Amino acid sequence: MMKFRFRRQGADPQREKLKQELFAFNKTVEHGFPNQPSALAFDPELRIMAIGTRSGAVKIYGAPGVEFTGLHRDTATVTQMHFLPGQGRLLTLLDDSSLHLWEITHHNGCAHLEEALSFQPPSRPGFDGASGPLSLARVTVVLLVAAGDMAALGTEGGSVFFLDVPTLTLLEGRTLLPDEVLRSVPDDYRCGKALGPVESLQGHLRDPTKILIGYSRGLLVIWNQVAQCADRVFLGNQQLESLCWERSGSMLVSSHSDGSYAVWSADAGDSPMTQPTVATTPYGPFPCKAINKILWRNCESGDHFIIFSGGMPRASYGDRHCVSVLRAETLVTLDFTSRIIDFFTVHSTRPEDEFDEPQALAVLLEEELVVLDLQTPGWPAVPAPYLAPLHSSAITCSAHVANVPAKLWARIVSAGEQQSPQPASSSSSWPITGGRNLAQEPSQRGLLLTGHEDGTVRFWDASGVALRPLYKLSTAGLFQTDCEHADSLAQAAEDDWPPFRKVGCFDPYSDDPRLGVQKVALCKYTAQMVVAGTAGQVLVLELSDVPSEQAVSVASVDLLQDREGFTWKGHERLSPRTGPLPWPAGFQPRVLVQCLPPAAVTAVTLHAEWSLVAFGTSHGFGLFDYQRRSPVLARCTLHPNDSLAMEGPLSRVKSLKKSLRQSFRRIRKSRVSGKKRAANATSKLQEANAQLAEQACPHDVEMTPVQRRIEPRSADDSLSGVVRCLYFADTFLRDAAHHGPTMWAGTNSGSVFAYALEVPAAAGGEKRPERAVEAVLGKEVQLMHRAPVVAIAVLDGRGRPLPEPYEASRDLAQAPDMQGGHAVLIASEEQFKVFTLPKVSAKTKFKLTAHEGCRVRKVALATFASVACEDYAETCLACLTNLGDVHVFSVPGLRPQVHYSCIRKEDISGIASCVFTRHGQGFYLISPSEFERFSLSARNITEPLCSLDISWPRDSTRTSHRLRESPKLSQANGTPGIVLASRSRDGSPDPGHSKEADTPEPPEAMLSPMSIDSATSADTTLDTTGDVTVEDVKDFLGSSEESENLRNLAEDEARACAILIK
Repeated sequence: MMKFRFRRQGADPQREKLKQELFAFNKTVEHGFPNQPSALAFDPELRIMAIGTRSGAVKIYGAPGVEFTGLHRDTATVTQMHFLPGQGRLLTLLDDSSLHLWEITHHNGCAHLEEALSFQPPSRPGFDGASGPLSLARVTVVLLVAAGDMAALGTEGGSVFFLDVPTLTLLEGRTLLPDEVLRSVPDDYRCGKALGPVESLQGHLRDPTKILIGYSRGLLVIWNQVAQCADRVFLGNQQLESLCWERSGSMLVSSHSDGSYAVWSADAGDSPMTQPTVATTPYGPFPCKAINKILWRNCESGDHFIIFSGGMPRASYGDRHCVSVLRAETLVTLDFTSRIIDFFTVHSTRPEDEFDEPQALAVLLEEELVVLDLQTPGWPAVPAPYLAPLHSSAITCSAHVANVPAKLWARIVSAGEQQSPQPASSSSSWPITGGRNLAQEPSQRGLLLTGHEDGTVRFWDASGVALRPLYKLSTAGLFQTDCEHADSLAQAAEDDWPPFRKVGCFDPYSDDPRLGVQKVALCKYTAQMVVAGTAGQVLVLELSDVPSEQAVSVASVDLLQDREGFTWKGHERLSPRTGPLPWPAGFQPRVLVQCLPPAAVTAVTLHAEWSLVAFGTSHGFGLFDYQRRSPVLARCTLHPNDSLAMEGPLSRVKSLKKSLRQSFRRIRKSRVSGKKRAANATSKLQEANAQLAEQACPHDVEMTPVQRRIEPRSADDSLSGVVRCLYFADTFLRDAAHHGPTMWAGTNSGSVFAYALEVPAAAGGEKRPERAVEAVLGKEVQLMHRAPVVAIAVLDGRGRPLPEPYEASRDLAQAPDMQGGHAVLIASEEQFKVFTLPKVSAKTKFKLTAHEGCRVRKVALATFASVACEDYAETCLACLTNLGDVHVFSVPGLRPQVHYSCIRKEDISGIASCVFTRHGQGFYLISPSEFERFSLSARNITEPLCSLDISWPRDSTRTSHRLRESPKLSQANGTPGIVLASRSRDGSPDPGHSKEADTPEPPEAMLSPMSIDSATSADTTLDTTGDVTVEDVKDFLGSSEESENLRNLAEDEARACAILIK
């Protein structure tokens, strides 16, 4: 039956305006390494680099902070990319042989990467109704000639076509067919064999009229475009893979499929050359794999660099991914852990320079980008200021820490510099320096923490557009693993031939899956940290500026509390090393707490002011005093039927009887509810019509939305004892007159436990006395529908979240209101509810599942500052659902403010990896190696803002031929703005058009929001990528029975509504 309520007509226009000043949804930038790269290009004049991917994305990078993105209309692999030097234009070739011209165009003071033109080669005669002499087979190679005004296209059929680049039209009459080339070849070389596809096209640096053409069969031809004839012919007989023309044009080098390369002299007369000057197989004499690409770079010292990929002995090292660098007698075989996509050298390209003098070698791999300094002895790797592989080991959890104090930031950076054998990366050593970052220095520093499968925690500078690696913490050294054996094998093989050198940091293999990090929490005021892992290990660490050697205290906490009938069938606990252990500068472990049984830790929180850490697993939760190194509390949350919780994460055992019972129960319920609906439909409609006739309905009647009926979850559901969240708060629990420390825990079955803590008070800011901490159960709440509790937060008398530990005592935030009544906000997967304290009586609630038909996945409290008034800000509740939508609610009223579609509902991993920040931003994984950054705040936006000096040709016809603007990436920002600074003017960009990337925040005293998954790492939701639960999979797959029930219910309600309106 429909319900009616009398409400005020329409929305409040003043509130709607305020919402626009507070909230705005933007996907701003992608952090990390592009997923599945397929092509690489470098502009030596602008010093910018482009990466193309298999999904058709185009990403351009310059100096840190200079980056933007485009996306092809069709989802096709980008196979080749070529910059028009100095013009900010990029020509891309896709695997469907289509060509696309991208350019940076100017709009309202900002520039965007747009696709200006596209070219689809004509079909072969007889196909698709096409006719005429011009027909292209698959394009295999592209060469830009004549300063980028013309492009030569080599095809699979052996022809070379010429294309006018400004208009992307074929130049008729310029096509070079294989028959014309064969006229210059001796008869005995033809012998009826085709030349094969065009494998390589190379231009002459000083004479643009000449093109070097290499055919798959091995034939090399220097073609003169003016005379339309072959100047030189080289009769190679080995299958060609790659070509490189030496700078002066007097020499060329070819690489072949048998692992050899040959050097040919271009000055030895006019007769066809049959033998190369030098031919060698670097890793012979046994059969070798093909050398896929080769470069020749000369130096002023008289020697030269030969750089090539592949060529390894097929039997011994055929599975290695290697790039070899040879200079004089020095050979280094760079051994990578992922497939090589492409590489280039940064060297002089000015025609007046006599030598290349390469400065750096950049190698694009499938999983990372590696840059080597070729001017420094030993050719060391250059640390990357961005494009770091986030997934060097698989990401298992993530967290964000905002407003990091400057002192802690400097200490973390210093620890990271000591980890590297060379100084930290600087803009001078990084060779890709194009453009200028115009974004203002961020007003506050933000840390992104990522936990990984190999037991490491990586610290990233997330303050701006470039996600810069700062420091890596490894926890594996505390435990006994098999890594020592692997290290000894690696050292034994160092002296073997070839001279391998491990390069890069991508290492997807873990020594032990139990090392995986599940939860992290950081106190930014005391530099203390908690890292919890897969085997129930909870590490308490502290930042030290100097290396040390010390033993780590080990304690165990039994969460089963000797409960009978439960036997752990999962993995064993990790064995810690004993005795003093050496620890480098950085975060050093102080205490190891081992949960028993050793199940994965599902929740953790730290309160450094009380020296307490709380942790939870699928069996229960515990409280540990790490100052006295003694356990305070252990509580088992297992239900008697929780047998699945004892199987471990890798077990697939489940009771078939129980599964069948639940299935029949659902079927029976759906049949009964269907019969009831059919029997009561007529009476419901008659009753509703009668009520409607009796009432004199005014015009401002508004119907409340239809609420779905939510079935209570069974108490004996599997994994009901999983602890989902833990929280510390100083609030009123025992009575309304006395407040004190409390600890809150929420479980998968909708239970909330609140403990009153007796913590000895510290005097004068010193450490608290060495008396034991006591915990007494104060309240226990059971939610009616038994929905999992996602988060808990206590609000003060003004309805604001409590400040973080030490914030109030050190006057870093406004002290909480302890006079008015406190309230606790409990967020479950189905609803948000506010209870008064200490009585724990319901005050306000919002049923998200009933209203929206979705479930809560992530929750955080965030501060939204107004763009119109600098001093105005509101604390709101941000929520991500299982459908990928983000909702924002007011606090404590729980009134819906805005909602946006953020993540595809099929992207379970992306939803599980999402983390909100303290100031209304968020991150989620769009691939294993990329974080998408988004903003819910209209004021706090981090996006690219930069300038690029571009020299357009005077006769450019770009504006008249513009095709369209690039569509935005489905999981990306698409085309971040770039301020265009043309060289034809004074060269100085106009900063007046710039938009602040990080606007100043309101005073900290006004802002005390907290994410409600942790009391210390207050701005994070410490949920992990690895926490893909059974509920997540159910949401993705869907239950046909439940969806059918909902559909029937919706149809019944819709019919009833239609009759009432009539």
